[in-house]
Amino acid sequence: RDLVRSRGLGDVYKRQVIMCGGIGSRFWPYSRTDRPKQFIDFFGTGRSLLQMSYDRISPLVPKENIIIVTNSHYAPLVKEQLPELNDDQILLEPARRNTAPCIAWAAYHIAARDPQASMIVTPSDHLITRDAEFEKSIRLGFNFVEKHDALLTLGIKPTRPETGYGYIQIGRPVEDDVLKVKTFTEKPDIDLAKVFVESGEFFWNSGIFLWSVKSILEALHNYAPDLTSTFDNGLATFGTPEENAFIQREFPGCVNISIDYAVMERASNVYVECVNFGWSDLGTWSALYDNSPKNRDSNVVQNCQVLAYNSSGNIFAVPGDKLVVVNGLHDYIVADAGDVLLVCPKSEEQHIKQYVNDAKLSYKDKYL
Repeated sequence: RDLVRSRGLGDVYKRQVIMCGGIGSRFWPYSRTDRPKQFIDFFGTGRSLLQMSYDRISPLVPKENIIIVTNSHYAPLVKEQLPELNDDQILLEPARRNTAPCIAWAAYHIAARDPQASMIVTPSDHLITRDAEFEKSIRLGFNFVEKHDALLTLGIKPTRPETGYGYIQIGRPVEDDVLKVKTFTEKPDIDLAKVFVESGEFFWNSGIFLWSVKSILEALHNYAPDLTSTFDNGLATFGTPEENAFIQREFPGCVNISIDYAVMERASNVYVECVNFGWSDLGTWSALYDNSPKNRDSNVVQNCQVLAYNSSGNIFAVPGDKLVVVNGLHDYIVADAGDVLLVCPKSEEQHIKQYVNDAKLSYKDKYL
């Protein structure tokens, strides 16, 4: 906590942390260990999900204040896709330890340079379709956390009882579109998710957070002391050439826990800004299907050649010059990644992680 000293709000600098270390196994076989989904251009725009995340924040945060936290294996991909970043803007995790250690490292890293900074934390693989609304919401969020000791998450009105998201129960209004959070529940079972959606009192947690460095460090010290004790041991290294050596040595021993479980479910100063900027976490093939243009038969064709007869509701993702011909196929995923072809009903895609595990058991890492 010696990192934090007071300074006038007029001197607060905005920072962005993009979390970019996931492997996207639910998008297998397109998303592979050596090139996971955040590095893929799913929409044929010439920009990957990571690049779109970077572009989206550029009107709000100077490029020199943007930090990418990723697995050390993905350093070449990050540098290839974002060549404008300096090496000290890319934090390389030696092991995957979920979002709490990732955010903690980023907060300590920023605090060593500017302990009064405010920061936005975003995943690298989300889709936002209304950029102007996004910018407006983020400006409001920054304004709120720069005035209050607050942990702010952005809430999305749920459209279905999804068990893969966190749920935020809204409380009293505070200002503008910001409300106090009553409860924060991470990934409920299907029955509880149905109750949440039907009540109208719950929003999805988008996984986008805003807070001051001071507030998140205080929360981490209060609710994740095992985690912060590790980083406090290396406090003198942050902002120096020795920082990376300390992280390489100590980070793999950090507890594997999400920021939701570690802090957001437990802290008392959690707030939510209810937003509407066309958000999707793009975590599954069905999510990609829902957010892609469809032809007259409700098929989605991802940059490939398809002849579909008596077929509807499918998503085809087949790179290269291969022609896909189908007849009588409805509501399927057809994804070809060269050495792996996946044909799976959309309704069964929750089993894709199991397919990945089975492929590993049978063929080791050959198809991962």
